[in-house]
Amino acid sequence: MTLTKINADIFVPDGAALEDALKRTTHLGVGAHQDDLEFMASHGVLACFCQADKAFCGVTCTDGAGSSRAGVYAAYTDEQMKRVRRQEQRTAAMVGRYGAMLQLDFASKEVKAMDNAAVVNDLHEILKATRPQTVYTHAPSDKHDTHVGVMRALIAALRRLPLAERPEHVYGCEIWRDLDWLPDDRKVVLDVSDRANISAALSGVFDSQISGGKRYDEAVLGRRKAHATFFESHAVDAATMLTFAMDLSPLIKDDTLSIAAYTASLIEELKADVVKRIGT
Repeated sequence: MTLTKINADIFVPDGAALEDALKRTTHLGVGAHQDDLEFMASHGVLACFCQADKAFCGVTCTDGAGSSRAGVYAAYTDEQMKRVRRQEQRTAAMVGRYGAMLQLDFASKEVKAMDNAAVVNDLHEILKATRPQTVYTHAPSDKHDTHVGVMRALIAALRRLPLAERPEHVYGCEIWRDLDWLPDDRKVVLDVSDRANISAALSGVFDSQISGGKRYDEAVLGRRKAHATFFESHAVDAATMLTFAMDLSPLIKDDTLSIAAYTASLIEELKADVVKRIGT
C-alpha cells in the first residue's frame, strides 16, 4: 500500500506483518486529529478489545501541526508537536490494542479543502486493504471544518468501492457538536459502558492537549454519562455510558444522495418534532 505523504506513519502494535494486520480489520475508525478516534470511536475499540476474531484499525488524517500548547509544551515548535502527537497516537494504539494505526500526515488545510483528492486516494487504498464491516468517522453536522473534510473524503472513498464491497455500517460520530439533537429513532445508540478503565486510559493518553488547558478526557466521559441518563426520561438507566452516532449508511447505498441534503433532512425531522410537541 502506497500513501501520499513520505512521512506517513504505519504502526502495528503487535508486530504482525502489515498486510495481515490490515486484512484482519473488522472495525475502522477514520478521524482528523490525534485523539479524535479515542473520543468518538471508542465503541469500535472496545468491541475489538481482546477479541480474536475482531480488530480495530485507526486512521488519523492530519499531522498534528497547529495544535494548542501550554505548560511544558508552550515553547514547542510545530515540528516538535507533530512528533509528540504522533507518539501519543501510537501509545493509544497500544493501550487499545489496535490491529493497526495509520497516520497520513496531511496538513489540516489539505484535508478541509473542497478538493482533497489526495486524502480520498489514501482512504480508498486503506479501505481496499482492510475491507471493514463497520466504519466510524466524524458526523456531517460537526462544526470543525477539518472533521467535516475527513468525513467528505471518506464518503468519496467509500463510493469508489463496488457496492458489494462496501461496509455494512458507517457511523458519523460526535465531537465538536454532540448528536443528542437527533430524533431518537434516528440516533445510533452505542453503548460504551464496559471497560470504563480502558476508555479513560485512551482519553488520558493525549497529555499535550489535556495539559494545554482543555480537559477533553473529563468532557468526553462526562458527555457519555450524561447521554446514558438523559436518553430515556421514563425508565431507569440501562447503561452507564452512551455515545450517539448518525447513520451514514444511506450515503454509501445511494451515490446520488447529497451529504448536505441527507443531513438537512435530519435537521428538518428535529424541527418537525419540536413544532409538534409545542403545538400552537
